[in-house]
Amino acid sequence: MTIALPPCPECASEYTYEMPPLLVCPECAHEWSAEAEAAEAEAKVIKDAVGNILNDGDDVTVIKTLKVKGASQPIKTGTKVRGIRLVQGVGDHDIECRIDGFGAMQLKSSVVKKA
Repeated sequence: MTIALPPCPECASEYTYEMPPLLVCPECAHEWSAEAEAAEAEAKVIKDAVGNILNDGDDVTVIKTLKVKGASQPIKTGTKVRGIRLVQGVGDHDIECRIDGFGAMQLKSSVVKKA
């Protein structure tokens, strides 16, 4: 019985092999720890400002007035955002969404609460 190893996180190569205590990619020479990968998968839980766990497709409410570069008006407190997507965005921005009147943008989970 063979154990399926995860693909390389750098280049997504499926030809990884184990060289204890690390996993190695023969295509890009990236080395990583299997334990660190498992811990990282657990750490990807994203919570709102109140501490509720967020999931893809949730509806959230903005809890703070947000200034938007290039827009004539801010996103006001209480604005509802429907159908969010959780992403690894730029900096702390971990929510991708579409807001009526503003379009597509990324928000920080610390400025929203689950609706």
